[in-house]
Amino acid sequence: MSSFSNADTGSKPADPYTEKNYQEPSLKEKVDDLAAFVDKCKFCMMTTKTQDGLLASRCMALAAKEGHGIDYIFHTNTESGKTDDLAANSSINLGFLNSSGEWASISGTASVETDREKVKTYYSPALKAWLGDLGDGTHDGGPEDPRIGLIKITSETAQYAVSGKTMIGSAIEVAKGVMTGEAPAVNKLRHLSESELKQAREGGAE
Repeated sequence: MSSFSNADTGSKPADPYTEKNYQEPSLKEKVDDLAAFVDKCKFCMMTTKTQDGLLASRCMALAAKEGHGIDYIFHTNTESGKTDDLAANSSINLGFLNSSGEWASISGTASVETDREKVKTYYSPALKAWLGDLGDGTHDGGPEDPRIGLIKITSETAQYAVSGKTMIGSAIEVAKGVMTGEAPAVNKLRHLSESELKQAREGGAE
């Protein structure tokens, strides 16, 4: 497998930011910090592959977490384009980002669930504003509205960067880096593999 390279830095790291910020703490800490960031962020972009092979991203609001905090539930209108995309290709990516530059990228597979009891478990009255009441006694935006479904994301890999310092502390580190040329240590940069997420899902990160 070939890789792209545009530089030869010899024995020095070509990506000092990653070298300086990458951490490998306990699985519990990695999972807990990811879960806390996702809860704080709440909104993400969900990327699917369209039926003509293009990538499409849509803003989604997290409804709930499952699998000990590493699998995600979103509401959906079953008649929307994203459910068509997922019927053809279940692979997705979730991209969380906040104004401080903290981020999380989660890859996984999606399933669309329409079981009414599960829909009721995660139902929110706010959905009425998005689906509307069609006035036919069925499609009213309520928990029995057949248009309301759930998208469950089963995470396969995740990587994220959350701040290891206050905003002021990060600004000082970056300013120092500009003056000295040394990469700033500002983030907790972590990766969760498929095997780690499987362990966490089974309760092995407790």
